[in-house]
Amino acid sequence: MSAGRTIHVLIKLLPSILALRKDRKKWVQQEKNTIDSEQFRKNARKALDTFISLGPVYIKLGQWLSSRADILPQPYLEELSKLQDSVPSAPFEQVKPIIEKDLGPIDDTFDDIDTNSISGASLGQVYRGTISGQQIVIKVKRPGIEKIVREDLRVLKKILPLALRFVDPNLRYSAKAMLAQFIETIREEMDYTNESENLKKIKQDMENNDKVIVPSVYDDYSSKNVLTMEYLPGIKVTNVQALDEKGVDREQLVIDVHKVFFTMLLKHSLFHADPHPGNISVTDDGKLILYDYGMVGRINNETRYKLIRLYLALVEKNPPRVVNAMAELGMLTPGYNRQVIEKGIELSIRAMYGNKPDEMEVQSLMELANQTMSKFPFVLPKNLALYMRMASIIEGIYKTHDVDFKFVKVLRNILQEENMIPKAYVEELKISFEKFSKSIESALRLGPEMEKFMAESEIFMQKRKPIVFLSASIFASAVFIGSVVMYQTNETLGITGMITSGLIMIGSSIFRKY
Repeated sequence: MSAGRTIHVLIKLLPSILALRKDRKKWVQQEKNTIDSEQFRKNARKALDTFISLGPVYIKLGQWLSSRADILPQPYLEELSKLQDSVPSAPFEQVKPIIEKDLGPIDDTFDDIDTNSISGASLGQVYRGTISGQQIVIKVKRPGIEKIVREDLRVLKKILPLALRFVDPNLRYSAKAMLAQFIETIREEMDYTNESENLKKIKQDMENNDKVIVPSVYDDYSSKNVLTMEYLPGIKVTNVQALDEKGVDREQLVIDVHKVFFTMLLKHSLFHADPHPGNISVTDDGKLILYDYGMVGRINNETRYKLIRLYLALVEKNPPRVVNAMAELGMLTPGYNRQVIEKGIELSIRAMYGNKPDEMEVQSLMELANQTMSKFPFVLPKNLALYMRMASIIEGIYKTHDVDFKFVKVLRNILQEENMIPKAYVEELKISFEKFSKSIESALRLGPEMEKFMAESEIFMQKRKPIVFLSASIFASAVFIGSVVMYQTNETLGITGMITSGLIMIGSSIFRKY
């Protein structure tokens, strides 16, 4: 079964792999205005259709790849972000045993359940029902999904790393990390107790936010395979006509969507990472209702401030600081060439900054990240990939409404409201000071040798040795101290200067014998 499935999957994916190889090479080597974006999108749509035809795991893979700016060109990311998790539902007769195995007889557990599902996803399907007169939704794992996932993950482990290395040797780093992250994510989504905990944590975090509503969980009616929640109906966030009929301010709605999701990211430890239009509804008075908490990102304060520093460095057009932030976030592969990456970032920033920084949209920042990461062997950590997925999908919602909106202004407002910009700069100063301290420690360790060398030079002067020896020692000292200072802004020049000062000292030692 596994060998046959592997061959079938490989045959289906091969055209998309070949197209991606060609498109990625063009994307990396050519200027943006020479790219045929429509052809890229056409190839991406074919890949999307292939993922759908291959079943649940590949639908999830397509969704996951839509976050990978280090792997796919921007037009691919935009097309794959449209991939919604929608699959025809299995008959209720196959679902009923799963519910009853975990919760007992349906007639004894629920007042009633509508056997027609209201939505079907790749891993589960959702039904409406009532408990003690309260309207509920019941999310049930799809019949036989564990076996399907297990077999297809086995196939992916065989073909995906090889396929991506064929597309671009630089992806040998990304392929392994991406596959490990994908497997971890899909396994988390298979256990509804994880989603229940995610939902409750985000509900607690957002309880003081009057712009968002999170459903409650019925713990006594939930398990690993069944999740029962409060039923909260609303208007789909991209249903422009219905929102207009209700008089919802769509410009404010777009601002609220960004504020809600980026507040989760920038303030709390957990953020909703799958905000596609099917997972967001709007009440008649404009509040957001969030569904589906299977895919979430986790972020701690340390990572959060590193991410903010990366954003500030990009907006302030400072390539050395961008590289520092990337290194601290674990985005750079071992043995990376700092000068080459800095130059690449500088060129990308120059190409992207046609607009003023405060007028840039999410798409501009995503394109900047994508153009940079496509050219070098980066590794995108899991939660940064989820952040980019979240940001990209929200950008799609904004485009649907086509209202006057400036992402960077909204983001800066959030950062200012939470007093996070000064904190980020303080963190950056701390890191610079730590580097400086280490450099000073190195200088102090060489201090006794310098002092000894200076003393010897003074003796040589007293013996009327040539003055070049003293000049060399003074010059070497000056070069070394200057290099320590230079190291803070340019590590390569700093290290080069330190080595040069050492060579000057060695040369002086050799010549003094003559």
